[in-house]
Amino acid sequence: MSVYFVVAVFGAVIGSFLNVCIYRMPRNLSVVFPPSKCTNCGAQIRAWDNIPIISYALLRGKCRNCKSGISARYPLVEALNACLYAAVLWRYGFTWNAAVYCLLVSTLVVITFIDLDFQIIPDRITLPGIPLGIVSGSLLLPDPFLRSAPLGLQASLIGAGSGFLVYYLIAVLGEKVFRKEAMGGGDIKMMAMLGGFMGWKSIILTTFLGSLLGSVIGIFLIAVKGRKQGAQIPFGPFLALGAVISLFFGQEILTWYLY
Repeated sequence: MSVYFVVAVFGAVIGSFLNVCIYRMPRNLSVVFPPSKCTNCGAQIRAWDNIPIISYALLRGKCRNCKSGISARYPLVEALNACLYAAVLWRYGFTWNAAVYCLLVSTLVVITFIDLDFQIIPDRITLPGIPLGIVSGSLLLPDPFLRSAPLGLQASLIGAGSGFLVYYLIAVLGEKVFRKEAMGGGDIKMMAMLGGFMGWKSIILTTFLGSLLGSVIGIFLIAVKGRKQGAQIPFGPFLALGAVISLFFGQEILTWYLY
């Protein structure tokens, strides 16, 4: 059996837990207790109805008890996390580095869907993530842009500090110039966390990619969906996507840009 398949299955199982985090964290509920239940009828979900992706297909997207529809987001998150874990294995091998990066990409998945739903990034995620990122970057992780070289304490601290400072300044200047919130506190702490894990160069590339993707999607929503110009679009998902691209292809992008 391929190690990629095993890792992907494990990623799907973790993805099932991520769905719990996405639903409960913004509602200030425990992610451990009580066991999962149908949000419509309250019936506890049985173990055999909670198999990632497969149970959703067998139940045809409906609760076994009340037959109400179950959001397709649940298998989507499970499949997305499975694919991300397989991609981490492909890029970083079966190493402790890969284990940390799996934790990071799962964190970004949770951030993305919470921000899409509630326009917040919970401190419960980012505040512990900042010191964890600095410790991991200092002791274990490579520089995503120079994979043969370790990131180190200095680069990790500079990354966390620059992520916080740059986005804090954007938030302050945005309020002064445009008289409205230009950057949320969650985005600021999220970038500090990412800088700790990935270093200061990741802040630059993630910001560029996030801004580019956000602009393209924003224009699309205005042109096709009729969304009002100036309507708020959460920035966290675009930063998360930019960070994932930096994590997997930062070295190639840097080489392409320089040469």
